Amino acid sequence: MKFLILIKIAIAAIWRNKMRSFLTMLGIVIGVAAVIAMLAIGYGSNASIRETISSMGTNLINIMPASQNRGGVNQRRSASPTLVVEDVTFLKNNSTLIDAVSPELDRSGQIVYGSSNWPTTIYSGNEDYPFIKKYEIETGRIYTAKEIKTAAKVCLIGQTIIENIFGEDEDPIGKTIRFNNIPFKIIGTLKEKGDNTFGQDQDDMVLAPYTTVMKRLFRQTYLRAIVVSAKSEDYIDETSAEITELLRLSHKLNDNEDDDFEIRTQEELISNFGSISEMMLVLLGSIAAISLVVGGIGIMNIMYVSVTERTREIGLRMAVGGKGRDILRQFLFEALLLSILGGIIGVGVGILASNIVEDVLNWPVLITTKSILLSFLFCTFIGVFFGWYPARKASALNPIEALRHE
Repeated sequence: MKFLILIKIAIAAIWRNKMRSFLTMLGIVIGVAAVIAMLAIGYGSNASIRETISSMGTNLINIMPASQNRGGVNQRRSASPTLVVEDVTFLKNNSTLIDAVSPELDRSGQIVYGSSNWPTTIYSGNEDYPFIKKYEIETGRIYTAKEIKTAAKVCLIGQTIIENIFGEDEDPIGKTIRFNNIPFKIIGTLKEKGDNTFGQDQDDMVLAPYTTVMKRLFRQTYLRAIVVSAKSEDYIDETSAEITELLRLSHKLNDNEDDDFEIRTQEELISNFGSISEMMLVLLGSIAAISLVVGGIGIMNIMYVSVTERTREIGLRMAVGGKGRDILRQFLFEALLLSILGGIIGVGVGILASNIVEDVLNWPVLITTKSILLSFLFCTFIGVFFGWYPARKASALNPIEALRHE
């Protein structure tokens, strides 16, 4: 049977039962749309996480104290005194692959200015810290090496604090705020960065010299972390290895002793979050694919009904010379056409639904050609798979018995 004749017969059969054909295709439409929308949300989240981590610098390396066991009690990383300021100096003077290095401490607290107050977090480092963490100065200046040495009570603030404490009309430069009852003079403001993928407001922060925070807020001599900017992201592994070697030398660790610090790179973070995101992507896609299978069962059911209704037609076609394979192709092509039409409509609905999710819910979505092709090929396979058995049943009918069918 010629291909054009198959198309005409299939279209005529579908058009003859328009409502039933539409309801049959609806399962495929919903399935394809769900697959595209779910994969778009999954891909979008994955891309957003990678972008957020990369925005902090792909050459960023974090060094943290390792948790220690003392007297059978595991201590928190923040309570482990293994990283000190001398480590920062040692790395800066001896490393050949480090571009910049800074101590890092942070603490949550309350800002007070006049009758206004706001809960926030203070971050601290040396003069290279803003460069390492990709902070940009909006107005004013960064603290100097002299202010770090003297533990000057100066700071920079983010845009969220400006909006909630000072408002749009008041210039915060030169004003004094109190953080946990410690006065800080504002010497600069930071450019707006917005929320990251995890919902954290990157503009809700105070930036101060690490010496000031250590002496005034923590009253301790050890660090919570050290942040490093490698000279090139192409040599992250080599830089991490060099840092490990230098810190073991600085800490005077023997060969049989474990590291008392941990090193994490942005690539490791991206890889970890990427693995979680890919698992969620598979889960979302699998859940959405179930609706495609349900749609395929709907196609099989309707094709069974169609075979029963058209038994006499099948017998007549066989009586005038039609062969079993022609009948098989006819019904299989009808099932395939239903699936393909449903897939085309489903692709449009899925793209529309993804755009609605992005615009209304502000969720990151990413529609890829891969997801469209995957869902479309899957729905085609569904049409062939679930249409085969009814078509095979139709082709196996006895023409004499079929002509007798009422």
